[in-house]
Amino acid sequence: MFIYQEKGGYCYNSDTMFLYDFISKKRLGGLILDVGCGCGVLGLLIKERFDIKLVGIDVQKNAITLCEVNAKNNNLEAEFICDDFIKHDFKDRFDAIVSNPPFYDGRSKQSDNSSKKISRFDTSLPLEDFIKKSNSLLKPRGELIFCYDSGALQIICSLLDRYKFRIEQMRFIHPKRDKNATVVMISARKSSKSKVKCLPPLITHENGEFSDEVKEIYDKLSIKSLKCELDG
Repeated sequence: MFIYQEKGGYCYNSDTMFLYDFISKKRLGGLILDVGCGCGVLGLLIKERFDIKLVGIDVQKNAITLCEVNAKNNNLEAEFICDDFIKHDFKDRFDAIVSNPPFYDGRSKQSDNSSKKISRFDTSLPLEDFIKKSNSLLKPRGELIFCYDSGALQIICSLLDRYKFRIEQMRFIHPKRDKNATVVMISARKSSKSKVKCLPPLITHENGEFSDEVKEIYDKLSIKSLKCELDG
């Protein structure tokens, strides 16, 4: 897959690749929404693997331009919307919502680059607003799959419970085997009664290099990233 990204703008990172790997082991079908879709890489990878109808939404115009280019260049059909996820009036309900949302603490020092600021910090999409809106957009038994700062787990669990989600699967990402988790990937479903399945941790580095599992994920995806400049 060839993916264009904006030179000087926010670029997708390893969290997106790990989230895709987490999602790829599930069964998805129907209408899928990618929230904060950026250049479209997560949604397009899912579209390539599963028989789904894909919709992506991002508040940044340049991101949507890149999504459309990337979908066309990879011969994938999708609909992309340039709007604020929280404010947009969706006409459809979704079978699943996927997202690598901005989760860095907005109270910390932020980038002067507007694209990076919007894409990284939770002030652009507060967690409660994200979960509440997702609940209203999902069909009964619909699934919400996302990654987030593992340090916010208590808040995540509380908000998911408040908005009638039950966590079905979670997996923690650790930079090293002896280091604390930095990111958690979560699959939660509306009106579920399932017990939580805690999957084995994903260790990203061992002996100073990528772990075997990370190498396998990257090799399997085989994405060629290309930087470009957009007018306006």
